[in-house]
Amino acid sequence: MSLKLFYAPGACSFVPHAMLELAGAPFEPVAVKLHKGEQRAPEYLALNPRGQVPVLVDGGEAITQIVAILQHLDAQFPQAGILPAAGLARTRALSTLAWMNNTVHPTFTHVFMPQKFTDDEGAQQVIRAFAVNSYRGLLGEIEAMAVQVTPWLAGEQPTALDAYALTLLRWGGYAGIDPTTLPATWALAQRFAALPAVARVVERERLQLNVYQPPTAA
Repeated sequence: MSLKLFYAPGACSFVPHAMLELAGAPFEPVAVKLHKGEQRAPEYLALNPRGQVPVLVDGGEAITQIVAILQHLDAQFPQAGILPAAGLARTRALSTLAWMNNTVHPTFTHVFMPQKFTDDEGAQQVIRAFAVNSYRGLLGEIEAMAVQVTPWLAGEQPTALDAYALTLLRWGGYAGIDPTTLPATWALAQRFAALPAVARVVERERLQLNVYQPPTAA
């Protein structure tokens, strides 16, 4: 098996990156520097014409989209528990994963890149402000889940849900949301980041878990 993961530090690609390390899978991590536009390079667009991360290359096949990549890895490494194995627990985990990917994640995109939705600078400010409030509420939903963990979001072992929760909470700092105001999720993120396999990813991506900057006094 020849696996290669194209990731961008701090991006949603952290989720499969962490899962590959937790699985103990042999893979080659390849950093894509978004701030340098490497995702628009011809050789990268040949892998993913949408110019997004992550991309998982398995042999000669390029796989895109978080949910598809995670299900592919889960099938390859069932012992790793990337998702619960079967039954209602798996169904619930897939439901939460899909919600994180199709609702929470795009809401942050409206915060971080409102210019993707309009070229009117005034409208961009309105979009961003509205999205910040929405994102705060969505993180509140994750907090409600984290309050009930035993000890992880999907049960007794860490899964992709915990990796995504860490990523989404961390992004909240860029939206002006202090992660410590969501104590159960913040504790979950710290616990997940402290796992030796995940700590390797945090170090490789040079991540700071809490990027929140308190507003300065006028």
